[in-house]
Amino acid sequence: MCHSHNSGPSRRSFTALLAAGVGTTALAACTPGSQVASPAAAPSPSGSQAATPTPAVATTTAVPAPAASEAPSSGAPPSKAPPSGALSQKYSLSDPASQWVIVNKHRPLTPLQFVPPDLVQPHVQLAVSGEAALLNSTTAAAAEKLFAGAASAGVTMTLASGYRSFRTQTATYNGYVDSRGQASADTASARPGFSEHQTGWAFDIGDGGGACSFQPCFAEQPAAVWAKANAFKYGFVVRYPWMLHEITGYYYEPWHLRFVGVEAATDMANRGIGTLEEYFGLEAAPSYL
Repeated sequence: MCHSHNSGPSRRSFTALLAAGVGTTALAACTPGSQVASPAAAPSPSGSQAATPTPAVATTTAVPAPAASEAPSSGAPPSKAPPSGALSQKYSLSDPASQWVIVNKHRPLTPLQFVPPDLVQPHVQLAVSGEAALLNSTTAAAAEKLFAGAASAGVTMTLASGYRSFRTQTATYNGYVDSRGQASADTASARPGFSEHQTGWAFDIGDGGGACSFQPCFAEQPAAVWAKANAFKYGFVVRYPWMLHEITGYYYEPWHLRFVGVEAATDMANRGIGTLEEYFGLEAAPSYL
């Protein structure tokens, strides 16, 4: 995610646009990211913590539409039920070391100051350094395949923000509280212990050309377009899809990818399920409890 960068319209302005009934085309140009980096060049607010400005983007769904052969024959909407059988029992939704851990405004990390034991720097093009260039080993390996897949399609992708420690998120969040007050800060940055970036399972991507990083227009950049259509093949989902902020708690972030494994990511894509909350049958988390 990117809940901690600044470079696009504020969430307040985004909310105002929604209230005014502005069309999606206009919103696509001013949808703030769920994560905003601190006033300077901080990480993203929500779970996705980026190390640069943050805003959200606008387009359509976050997961590719199911292939015609996979669409429900009845014409009914896609099933939004948790995975069944062995897949549903495969990984924990609470253990931060699990690739299915769900972190949102209702589900903090346990322990709150969790640190992945296997942080490594993936062999991909980096736009950051230090801890932000790290991922857990499983995500790093999958990211290398993802970036290679993009490259083979002529798309240059960069790692714009990876791991973010509890300490870094604390500094970022407190900076927002000091400058805006807590209510506003909660719309721009994830509270410490509530960010996916701290798990090592998520990261933000940038486009090779460097355009529109953490800004609404990023949705139209080659890296975002390619990732939206192909990330599931490598086990990733766009964690904060367009117009599903009432479920995820964050506005559209086409740059924030989350590893859940090829099976789950493909299942979600084929069934047209956009959020992990819906996929695993969890309650929506639009705000902190």
